[in-house]
Amino acid sequence: MTAETASSCANYSLGNPAESHQTRVLLLGSGELGREIAIELTRLGAFVIAADSYEHAPAMQIAQKSHVLDMTDATALEELIATTKPFIIIPEIEAIATSELAKAASNGIQVVPSSRIAAICMNREALRTLMHEKLGLPTTPYRFAGSFDELKAGANAVGYPCVVKPIMSSSGHGQSVLRSDANLKPAWREAQIGRRDVKDGGISRVIVEGFAPLDYELTMLTVSSSAGIVVCSPIGQRQEDGDYRESWQPAQVNPTVLEKAQDIAYKAVGGLVNIAHNNGEHGWGVFGVELFVLENGEVLFNEVSPRPHDTGMVTMISQHLSEFALHARAVLGIPVTEESVALTLQTGEVAASHAVVVTGNSQVTFTNVPQALSQPDTDLRIFGKPVVNGHRRMAVTLATGKDEAEARAKATKTAEELHATIG
Repeated sequence: MTAETASSCANYSLGNPAESHQTRVLLLGSGELGREIAIELTRLGAFVIAADSYEHAPAMQIAQKSHVLDMTDATALEELIATTKPFIIIPEIEAIATSELAKAASNGIQVVPSSRIAAICMNREALRTLMHEKLGLPTTPYRFAGSFDELKAGANAVGYPCVVKPIMSSSGHGQSVLRSDANLKPAWREAQIGRRDVKDGGISRVIVEGFAPLDYELTMLTVSSSAGIVVCSPIGQRQEDGDYRESWQPAQVNPTVLEKAQDIAYKAVGGLVNIAHNNGEHGWGVFGVELFVLENGEVLFNEVSPRPHDTGMVTMISQHLSEFALHARAVLGIPVTEESVALTLQTGEVAASHAVVVTGNSQVTFTNVPQALSQPDTDLRIFGKPVVNGHRRMAVTLATGKDEAEARAKATKTAEELHATIG
């Protein structure tokens, strides 16, 4: 499909509620990221259909229609696509039957960024092989293992300490740190029972990654559109147990590190987009390229998410067009240029986001909002998730400050002032 044909099917209906006259977009995954994507698509006249595994997911509260299903069930997903007849499918999560995305693409439906990219990025083995062995990007030492004995050999090869991750998981699920061979059996077990796709049965292959002298991590939001590829200002981040807790933009990095980070982002996304083009697909959308910056200044590729990134929520206060607005524009065939990704901050200013994580087993009500937002240059997004089971990210606070420390402190204080009532 060419840019011209894609644009022709993106019908921007102003005030016409008739579904048949609008571009139908199917969101597969309706969490907080999907909610913001749905808002931006709706602003541009699209008819949004939100799907997830549970009712009243955040994006469902915005979309014109919604469906509940197990998106790893190929038959159920095939039926959903046949019923909703979308022009565009946007995966917002990784737990999807990618075989159905390939079928949809072969039937002329635009998959974002492409069916082939979605399959590669949810498989750590395919992704690492492409990035390091084919595109030549620097990474940590790694081995793949499909059995306990291969895990032991892989850990010995990369050395201790090392990290073990299922190849088909995310956000720290099934992940372990090995300090010695005494941790091998628990790590293998955790990879098998903690991965996202555990219900499919069978043995999960794992990746064993060597530790590197890490200084900090960066996210380079990179946008592929009909105008080419552009990269946003670098985003710094803090994680806990493999999950995002804080981010800030622009991250203060020296020019050499920034040049390396931008180069890796361009090459990683460019390589994926080339695969999409070779498969007759666009490859349009936002990519979250995750990088390790080592103590010696070297920059390593870690992973890439073919969708808006958790850490990129900071762009809702740092950029004129957030990552969600950029994603919506790109997938609808609207050119995204260097000007599109510009910051709105004053010289020296920094923006920050802080995840609000709630622990409990019930519904959650937020109070004290006026007090939480009493600081100047702060903002808040409450996701509207129906319940908490264990611990769950339920909101994000946003702030700007004269520097990174002030911005992070303001976002943190806003989060602390927000009161969550369980039950």
